[in-house]
Amino acid sequence: MVGLQIIPHNASNHTVRHVISVDGHDSEAIAAAITEAKSVTNKPSMICCKTIIGFGSPNKSGTHDCHGAPLGDDEIAATRKFLNWTHAPFEIPENVYAQWDQKEKGATNQVNWNEKFSAYQAAYPELASEFERRVIKGELPKDFEEKANAFIQECHENSENIASRKASQNAIEAFGHVLPEMLGGSADLAGSNLTLWSGSKGIQEDAAGNYIFYGVREFGMSGIMNGISLHGGFINYGATFMMFMEYARNAVRMSALMGIQNIFVYTHDSIGQGEDGPTHQPIEQLTNLRTTPNLTTWRPCDATESAVAWKAAVQNQKAPTALIFSRQGLPAMTRNQSQVSDIAKGAYILQNCDGTPDVILMATGSEVALAVESAKVLTEQGKKVRVVSMPSTNVFDAQTNDYKESVLPANVTKRVAIEAAHVDFWAKYVGLNGAVVGMTTFGESAPGNVLLEYFGFTVDNVINTVNKL
Repeated sequence: MVGLQIIPHNASNHTVRHVISVDGHDSEAIAAAITEAKSVTNKPSMICCKTIIGFGSPNKSGTHDCHGAPLGDDEIAATRKFLNWTHAPFEIPENVYAQWDQKEKGATNQVNWNEKFSAYQAAYPELASEFERRVIKGELPKDFEEKANAFIQECHENSENIASRKASQNAIEAFGHVLPEMLGGSADLAGSNLTLWSGSKGIQEDAAGNYIFYGVREFGMSGIMNGISLHGGFINYGATFMMFMEYARNAVRMSALMGIQNIFVYTHDSIGQGEDGPTHQPIEQLTNLRTTPNLTTWRPCDATESAVAWKAAVQNQKAPTALIFSRQGLPAMTRNQSQVSDIAKGAYILQNCDGTPDVILMATGSEVALAVESAKVLTEQGKKVRVVSMPSTNVFDAQTNDYKESVLPANVTKRVAIEAAHVDFWAKYVGLNGAVVGMTTFGESAPGNVLLEYFGFTVDNVINTVNKL
C-alpha cells in the first residue's frame, strides 16, 4: 500500500491497539488505512495522519503565514500550479460533482420514506399522527403542561429537605414517564449527577436505550448533544459537575449560537460541595453561563423551584438551558400558591414586610435559606426586610418593567445579594449603594459547611453587611 505504514511500537502496546500512520495528504492512503482499521475487530485502531500546514503553497507551507491571512494572488497562482489545479475559481469539475451529487438518491429515499410512512399511517393512524406531531414537528404532549404543573404542585405540598440534585432526579423521573423522547446522559458521573431514573436504559452497540454513558469527555458529550439536537426527535440532556463545564464551554456556546434545545445539567455547584477542593469548586462559571447570549440558566433553591426549572427547560425548544444543582441538602421553602406561580418569572418575593423595605436580600440556590434566616434576625432588630429568590436572572430580566419594579423597587437602594459565586455578577442588581456576600477568591479543601462559614456565608456576616449599609 502506497504511503501506508503499520507501527508496532513495542510488543506489549501492540497487543492492545492497532496504530496506522499515513500521509495525511494522500487520499488513497487514508482510504486504505480506514479499510485496514475496519478489518481489525479485537482491538481499537488509531489512524495518525501527518500533514503540513498550508500544503501546496510553495512559499508559505509549513509556516504561520498561511494560517490566518490570505495567500495573495501570486501565491494562489503558484499553489494552483503546484497542485496541478487548472479549473477556474468556484468551478467544480464534472467528475467531482458527479461523485458528490446525491439529488437522485435523496429523491429516491424521500419517495421510499413517503411510501412507507403512508402505509404506516393507513395501518396505525393514531400512532402515525402522534409520531408526526411529536418527532417530526417536535411538539410536546398535549397534557404535558397539566402533568408538569401537577408535579410542581406535588413538590409544593409535600416539601422535603433534599439536595437540589436529588430534586432534579425526581423531576427527571416525573417527566420521563410523560416524555419517552427524553434522551439523557452523563460524563462518567451519572451516580453523582443523579440523572438516571427508573426508566433509564443504557445505549449499547446491539441494543436501543435512552441513556448515554459518555465517559470522561465533557466537551465530547456536549458536542454530541448538539448533534442529537440538530438531528431532532429527542429532548436531550447531559450532565457533569458544574466546574467541568469549563471543558465543554465551546460546545455549550455553539448550542446557544445555533439556537438549539439542549438541557445541560450541572451539579456540585459551589464551595458547598467541600472536600474535592478548589479545583472542583466553581466560582466564576455561573457568571459565564448567565452572560452567554441565548442561554437560560437556573439555580433553584429547593424541590419546587427545581421542578419549575425542569419544566421551563423542556419547554425552551429554541435555545439551550443550564440547570445548576447542589450536592448538599437544602431546606424546603414555605410559599403560597401565588409565589409558586411566580417562580416561572425567574425571581419573586419569597418573604415580604409591611410597607417599603429598609433592605432587600436576594439570593439563589443554597443561599436562599441563609437569606431567610438572616431576614428573621434583622426583622427582630426592627428592620423591614424583603427576601427575593432569583432562580433565573435571565428569565427575570425578560419580564415586564412593572413586574421587575414590583420585586426590586428602584427606591429601595439598600440591597444585599447572597450567592456562593463571584461577586461581580450582582452589581446590576444591588447598584452602587448595595453589597454582595459572595466569592472573590478560589475555594479551599475542607467540608462544605466549614467552607461556607469560613468564606462568610453566615447569618452574622449577612447582618453585618446589611448594618454597614
